[in-house]
Parts: sequence; C-alpha cells; structure tokens
Amino acid sequence: MSQHLLLRLITLSLLLINPISATTIIQKFKEAPQFYNSADCPSIDDDSDSDDATKPIFCSRRAVHVAMTLDAAYIRGSVAAVLSVLQHSSCPENIVFHFVASASADASSLRATISSSFPYLDFKVYVFNVSSVSRLISTSIRSALDCPLNYARSYLADLLPPCVRRVVYLDSDLILVDDIAKLAATDLGRDSVLAAPEYCNANFTSYFTSSFWSNPTLSLTFADRKACYFNTGVMVIDLSLWREGAYTSRIEEWMAMQKRMRIYELGSLPPFLLVFGGLIKPVNHRWNQHGLGGDNFRGLCRDLHPGPVSLLHWSGKGKPWARLDAGRPCPLDALWAPYDLLQTPFALDS
Repeated sequence: MSQHLLLRLITLSLLLINPISATTIIQKFKEAPQFYNSADCPSIDDDSDSDDATKPIFCSRRAVHVAMTLDAAYIRGSVAAVLSVLQHSSCPENIVFHFVASASADASSLRATISSSFPYLDFKVYVFNVSSVSRLISTSIRSALDCPLNYARSYLADLLPPCVRRVVYLDSDLILVDDIAKLAATDLGRDSVLAAPEYCNANFTSYFTSSFWSNPTLSLTFADRKACYFNTGVMVIDLSLWREGAYTSRIEEWMAMQKRMRIYELGSLPPFLLVFGGLIKPVNHRWNQHGLGGDNFRGLCRDLHPGPVSLLHWSGKGKPWARLDAGRPCPLDALWAPYDLLQTPFALDS
C-alpha cells in the first residue's frame, strides 16, 4: 500500500470517529521562516495610543492591523494566509494580527498553533461570544454560511481595543501576493467607514428576495445610492467611524428584519450591502480576485478576472486545501499550495 493511500485511510478513519477532534489531531503545521523589516520601515515604538503595559504594536497607528477569524475547520487556510501576508510585506515586523475565535472553540489550541508556526508574530486571540448573534442568524443557501463566526466581522469594533482605529479584515481562504501595507493605506476620505473592491457589473438585485423589492418601503433603501456588490472577505475598516456611527446595531437591525420577513438568502453579506452598499470607498479589483472557490453549490473551477492580481480569494464552496487533498485540484489551487504549512504525520516522524 502506498504511503499516500495509507495517509488517506488514516485521515478518513479519524474523521469517521470524531470529525471535530480529527481536525485538531491531524493538522500539525511547520514553522514558517522569520521575516524582517527593510531598512526604511517606520518605527512603531513611539506612536502607541495605549496607556497600559500592552506591547506598543497592538495600539500603534503606524502598524498594519489585520483581523481574521480563527477556527479548527479553516485553520489551514488561516496559516497559509498569514504566511502570504508576511512573505510579501516590506515591513513584516510592523504587522499585528487580531484573531477572533468562537467562545466554544479551543482558543488555547488555536493560539498554540499560530505561535508554533509563527513564533515571532505579534498577535492576540479575542473570544467572540456568539450567543448575541446566533439569535439573529437565519438559514441561508449553504450551511457553512450560517456559522456564527462568519458574523464576527460585524463586531470587530467591539472586540478589538478602542486604540485600534483602522483594520484590514481578511477571510481565511485567501493569499496575498503583494504588500498588505498598500491595501491598509487606502484613502478612506473623511466619511467612508470601509473600503473594498466594488463590482458594479454584478446583478445587485439578485442579492435580495422579491419580497424585499416588492415592498414599497424596503425597496427605497437604495434610492439615493448607486449601490454595487462588494465582497466582505477583504475590507479596510475605519473602526473609529464604525463605533461613532454604531454600525453594528444597524447591521443587527437588518438581521432582525430578516427574521420577521425573508429579504435575502446569502448569510452575512446582505446586511453589509444594505448598510454600506453605494457608500464605500472603491478599491482596485486586484485586491480581491474572488470567486476562485466556484459557486455556493458545486464549487467548480474558475479563472482569474482580467487584470493584475494582488490577492487571490477562494470564496465559494471549493477550498484549495480540500481539492488538493482529494486529488482534484483546480489549476489556480497550485498558486495556494506553496503557502500550505501543513505537516503530514509521516513528515512528523521523519
């Protein structure tokens, strides 16, 4: 029996016994190399807004603050994403990660995984109590979209310290091939709360039900806005303006409406479109080449959109690590593979 087939059989047997613990047991990761700042990187030791013993970088205005969710199911993607961010950064030591984990998750295990792969990384893990949002979640077209942790991006302003004024939010199923500092430096202007690539050629009306558009009051939501679709997996957010405008409450109001009257089908995205559609700062499409995971039903292979690429995003049902493990990768999954730090049991024994 080949070593590859034996590994498949071991993995399958563990998953059949206990799918949750199997994820934790099997997924061990290699240590990433340490990355250093270039000579012209700004110092962040003297610009912190923190007045306590917190390490200066966690409140630094010059640091690049990155927020991501963290869970056992997507930890492999998260580790690859972090590696890609550090590898392509001119100032990797000026990046701080803010990870959000569900209160029901094994936060200490997740923290240990990140620490072992990135011993020099500045990061914190914040516990997200999902009870407040769980009561507002309605079923969507794909069960994976109903995970409460998907809604954590709506609560970053509450979870992260008040001294963190701006953050780049990233999904776990992506990699960067450019310097994240360029994205973080996006000019939001004086009034924009968030920035993201917009896709105005998409059929915006399809993101909401006929009940929404036929309602004389709800249909006026976008009357004074040129609303376009944007993907919430890559966003630059002004947390100070978010807090001032109480935008979490605005999103929750639309989720409560959804519980009373079905106005959309697609998880955590539509509330963002309802609140921010037509009001965001557009970002070049190169910063979210999304949809590489195919649609929400079959996850078929897709090509890149025309134009330059700074970030590849496997949004949709198909994830590169799952397709690679199944021996049925899409051509673009080969671009994700070099950032995969997964260590097989055989590699651990060698």
